[in-house]
Amino acid sequence: MAPALLLVPAALASFVLAFGTGVEFVRFASLRPLLGGAPQAVGPGPRQGWLTALQDRTVLASLAWDLGLLLLFVGQHSLMATEAVKAWTSRHFGVLQRSVYVACTALALQLLMRNWDAVPRGPVLWEARAEPWATWVPLLCFVLHVISWLLIFSILLVFDYAELMGLKQVYYHVLGLGEPLALKSPRALRLFSHLRHPVCVELLTVLWVVPTLSTDRLLFALLLTLYLGLAHGLDQQDLHYLRAQLQRKLHLLSQPQDGVEE
Repeated sequence: MAPALLLVPAALASFVLAFGTGVEFVRFASLRPLLGGAPQAVGPGPRQGWLTALQDRTVLASLAWDLGLLLLFVGQHSLMATEAVKAWTSRHFGVLQRSVYVACTALALQLLMRNWDAVPRGPVLWEARAEPWATWVPLLCFVLHVISWLLIFSILLVFDYAELMGLKQVYYHVLGLGEPLALKSPRALRLFSHLRHPVCVELLTVLWVVPTLSTDRLLFALLLTLYLGLAHGLDQQDLHYLRAQLQRKLHLLSQPQDGVEE
């Protein structure tokens, strides 16, 4: 029982940190740009043009800082997913390998969100300012963001959320059931090897569908879009497997309701 007393709280702490970071990321990526409105200029004066901004050291320093935060997050997320680092963390942390990865990813994302340097007076690629666009464009963006996040949470059902967060590995270890991945079919393992981000289209919608695309938001969307594109490698077999798994889980979810109705 001694290992369980240490493993279970550690896995739960990683899960709580990751869940809270996910909620904070929804606020950072969606609620702040949608409900916060267009960024206000600091001090007097209009927004800068692109040529002026590229010569402004303050703007360039903010963008360089934000780029560093993004590269730190992408680097951590990618480096810790390599086989060499996974083997090292497995050797030192055992069954908590996935929990350590999830916790480090959450900490890197927290660092990015809490230290992000907005560029309120920088140029914008587009902005809905005139009516009726100033009213209807934010509303449309809000609806699309809500739909995207609902789809993201639904797709996570197919990918076994407890296992993604590292909880299932600890649960199986405590009960002596072995490694959860060892029980998965070859088709599932093939899918996991091809796809690290199962919600690519929905995340792209969150990144780009905003009423005001400011300079720092453009940097944020561009770099994460490039990263998502490089990490996305689905083929036709993977899509068929995903569809079959989603249909199976929807059927399982509907069974208790059918039993009640009968």
